Amino acid sequence: TRVQLTRTGILRMALGGGAADPLLPEEGGGGRQAPFLLRALRIAVVVCLYWFTSIAMVFLNKYLLDSPSLRFDAPLFVTFFQCALTAALCLGLSLGAACGPPCPGLPALRLDPKVSRSVLPLSAVFIGMVTSNNLCLKYVGVAFYNVGRSLTTVFNVLLSYLLLKQTTSIYALLACGVIIGGFWLGVDQEGAEGTLSWTGIFFGILASLCVSLNAIYTKKVLPVVDGSIWRLTFYNNVNACVLFFPLMMLLGEFRTLYHFDKLGSPSFWGMMTLGGVFGFAIGYVTGLQIKFTSPLTHNVSGTAKACAQTVLAVIYFEETKSFLWWASNLMVLGGSFAYTWVKGLEMRKMQEDPNVKSSERNETGV
Repeated sequence: TRVQLTRTGILRMALGGGAADPLLPEEGGGGRQAPFLLRALRIAVVVCLYWFTSIAMVFLNKYLLDSPSLRFDAPLFVTFFQCALTAALCLGLSLGAACGPPCPGLPALRLDPKVSRSVLPLSAVFIGMVTSNNLCLKYVGVAFYNVGRSLTTVFNVLLSYLLLKQTTSIYALLACGVIIGGFWLGVDQEGAEGTLSWTGIFFGILASLCVSLNAIYTKKVLPVVDGSIWRLTFYNNVNACVLFFPLMMLLGEFRTLYHFDKLGSPSFWGMMTLGGVFGFAIGYVTGLQIKFTSPLTHNVSGTAKACAQTVLAVIYFEETKSFLWWASNLMVLGGSFAYTWVKGLEMRKMQEDPNVKSSERNETGV
C-alpha cells in the first residue's frame, strides 16, 4: 500500500542514476519519441497495473492475516514466506539473465557474507517495516488502513530534520498538520463506531516510522550493492528470512503452523504464493509508473489509489461510515496531495534557480 512516498525516492534514485534498470523498458530509442496516443495508452496501462497490483496485494494480505474462514494467526510466518519468495524470484531472474532473455542486463546475484553484514542494519529496519505494515493490516480494516499508517510523510519531515538537518517550508508543514488532524479524527471516529484497535494504531504509527527510516538507510546502504536496487532487494530479503526465524520461534508461530488445519491445502499455499508474487511485483510496477510518468505523478497516483482502495473496502465489506469518518480520510488524502504538490513546486524552483543552497534542497517525498 503506501509503501509509497519513500519508495518513490528510493526507486527514483535507483532509476535516475547512470545505468538504467534492466527490467524497465526504455521510453524511446535514438531520441525519437513515441506518438502521443501510444504514450498516453502506455501510461494508462502502467497506472492501472500499479493500482491493480497495490490494491490486490492489500486485500489478499488482509485475507491471509485476518480471515475468519482461514483462522491463521501467524503474521510473521506470512511475512517470512513473502520475503523468501521475493529472494527466490530475484535469484531466479538473475539465473534467467545468465541464460539470455528476457532479462539480459540483470546483475548477477550471489550471496556475499561481507555485503550481507553491511546490509544488516537496513534489514532490521526493513523487518520492522514489513512486519508492522502487516500487523497494522491484521488489526484494522482495509478501509481504515490508509489512515492508520498515514503519518509516513510526517515522519519523513521529522527525520529529515533530525538526521539529515534538512528544513521544510511552512506550506509543507501545514500540509503535515492537515494529515495529523485527519489521522486523529479517523482514530476518534473508529472509536465512536466501536471498531478502533489501539494495537492496530500502534503498528500503523510504527510502520510509518519504519518506512521513513527505511528510505534514509537505503540511501546509505545502496553504494554497498553498487547502487543496484535489485541486489539490495535480494540481500534485504535473505537477511530478513534469517532474522525472522528466532522471532517466529519466540512467538510460537511454528507451533501454530504445525496445528494449522489447512497446512496441506493447495488453495492456502496458492494464496500465500500469490501474496508473495504481488509483494515482489509492487516494486516493479512502482518503478514502471515512475519511469513512464514522474515521481510527482506517482505520488498523486498513489494518493488517488488510496482513495479508491478505501471506497472499494467499504463497499466490499458492506460497512457504513459516518460523515466525519469520510472527512478524516479526505483530510489525510488532501494533506498528502498538498504536500506532494508543494514539494513539486519547490523542486521546480530549485531546478530553475541554481543559487538555491544545497542545505535547502529536499527530495520529493521527504
